[in-house]
Amino acid sequence: MGIFQQKTPLEKEWDALNKREKKFLSSRQEKEDTALNQFLADKVPDNLQETLDTAFFKAFQLIFEKGTGVIEKTYRRENLEKDYQVKEFSHEVSGSRKTLKAFSKGARNAGNKGVFLSGASGIGMGLLGVGIPDIPVFTAMILRTVYEIALRYGFHYDTEEEQYFILLLIQGAVSHGSAMDAVNGEVNRFLRENTLPFQYNKDDQIRKTAGALSKELLYMKFLQGIPLVGAVGGVYDVVYMKQITEYAKIKYQRRFLRTKG
Repeated sequence: MGIFQQKTPLEKEWDALNKREKKFLSSRQEKEDTALNQFLADKVPDNLQETLDTAFFKAFQLIFEKGTGVIEKTYRRENLEKDYQVKEFSHEVSGSRKTLKAFSKGARNAGNKGVFLSGASGIGMGLLGVGIPDIPVFTAMILRTVYEIALRYGFHYDTEEEQYFILLLIQGAVSHGSAMDAVNGEVNRFLRENTLPFQYNKDDQIRKTAGALSKELLYMKFLQGIPLVGAVGGVYDVVYMKQITEYAKIKYQRRFLRTKG
C-alpha cells in the first residue's frame, strides 16, 4: 500500500476489530481473585460445583433439543433475517464503511438488550434467594442473545456445527489464560474450516462449556441463593453476559468480514 493510499472501508473495519479483539483477549489472561470471592471461599458447599455443572449441562441439552423454538418466540427471526438482507443489499450498492458498520451496530444493540434482561432477571431472582433455579433462565438468555447476534451477521444456529461454535464462544468468553488461548485457537480454526473437530461429541463439548460457566459463577450463584443479599450475586449475571456477548460480537464480526474479502 502506497504512503498516500487510503484504506478501504473493509480494511478500516478489520483494523478496528483486531484492536477490540486484542484488548478483550488481554483482559482474559489473568483471573482476578476479588475480596468477595476470598470471603466466600470457605463458605461454599463442597458439592456445589458438581451441582452447577449438572444444572448448566442439562440446561444446554434441553434448550438445544427442545427450547430453540421457545427462544425464537422472544424475537422475530424472519424480521431479523430480512433486516440483514436489506443491510446486505445496501452495502452492495454503497460499499461504504457506514453500511458496513450497520451490521455491527445491530449486533451491539442485541448484546445490550441481552445484558439488560439478564441483569433484571438475575437481580430479581437474587432478591428472592433463587440461585440454582436461575441457571436455565440465564442459559436461555445467553443463547437468545448469541442467536440474535448471529442473525444480525447473516448466520444461522440450527446445525450441529453452529451449536458447537456457540458453545465454544461461551466457553472461551468465561475462560482465562492458557485455557482461553486454547479455546480461542479452536474458534479461529472453526472460522477457517467451518467443520467439527475429529471424533466430535456434542455432550462432551456441552460439559466443557457447562464446566467453564459453573467454575466462573460458583461463588456468585452461591450468593444468589441467599434472599436479599443474593441480588449482589444476580448483578454478576450482567458481568458474565457482557463478557459472552462481547466475545460473540467479535467472533461473528470476524466471520462476517471474512465473507467480504
